Amino acid sequence: MIKVAKLDTFAGHRDAVYALIPSQDPNRFFSAGADGLVVEWDLDKPDLGNLVARVGSSIYAMALDKSAGNLWIGQNYEGVQLIRPDLKQQSGSVKVTSSAIFDIRIFNEKVYLAFGDGVIGVMDVGDMTVRKHVKLSDKSVRSLDISRDGKHLAVGMSDASVRILDLETMSPLHSFMNHTSSVFSVAYSPDGHFLLSAGRDARFKVWDIRNNYAMAEDVAGHMYAINHIAFSPEGDMFATCSMDKSIKLWDSASFRLLKVIDRSRHAGHGTSVNKLLWSSHQNLLISASDDRMISVWDIREE
Repeated sequence: MIKVAKLDTFAGHRDAVYALIPSQDPNRFFSAGADGLVVEWDLDKPDLGNLVARVGSSIYAMALDKSAGNLWIGQNYEGVQLIRPDLKQQSGSVKVTSSAIFDIRIFNEKVYLAFGDGVIGVMDVGDMTVRKHVKLSDKSVRSLDISRDGKHLAVGMSDASVRILDLETMSPLHSFMNHTSSVFSVAYSPDGHFLLSAGRDARFKVWDIRNNYAMAEDVAGHMYAINHIAFSPEGDMFATCSMDKSIKLWDSASFRLLKVIDRSRHAGHGTSVNKLLWSSHQNLLISASDDRMISVWDIREE
């Protein structure tokens, strides 16, 4: 049986919160959103946010380069900005695109960026040099994830496709059109066996990597669009969040629904839940919403 308790609500953002990523310390995390603020929070000190940066436009995506300590910020329509969170100083900036930046992934000294004009940008971490522009569609690239073996890049697209690219060459390997509208989230399972995809059609689909990415499950997950998928640190559960204001917990082996977190049952969010971060710090689940709030959930199996 899964027990859920709401521990804290972090307030401070002035508009919708779209991005959550872990910090260097397991008890800390970063948030950002429509107000252009980047804030670092301490899970052990609720509601004492540390303002790291203030940029001139909304932020959908961030990633932390842990080796150099730089925070890569997708400054929508203005390109990429690098911030040293410890110094609160900008360490670099590149106008790599004039469109929105929906996702950022860092792997093996390269940065992969999802652009609103249907392009994936590949940059070097060290000198911010643009190495490749890969045009996939006239519609937005919405979500990226890298397979556990570092060989594949999964891509969720606004043209309703899920695409698999060779990470080294960026050449196409698979393309699936099983969703009926935009794919907002793709996530590889921690055991490396499955890829999950979800989006505007309110369904999540499970792709069996060991069977050449054959579709293994097709689940009606929510009432409205699914915005994000996040696996637990142990990989035994995953969470989905939705425009229907709810968060749902699922079993990773059976893909069975375990728990619904919403306003009526757990004092959940009052508007669309946009992003999730399942922290290794005490197995806490963090959620961000259009209601400008960040909530922290204690998830326990009893």
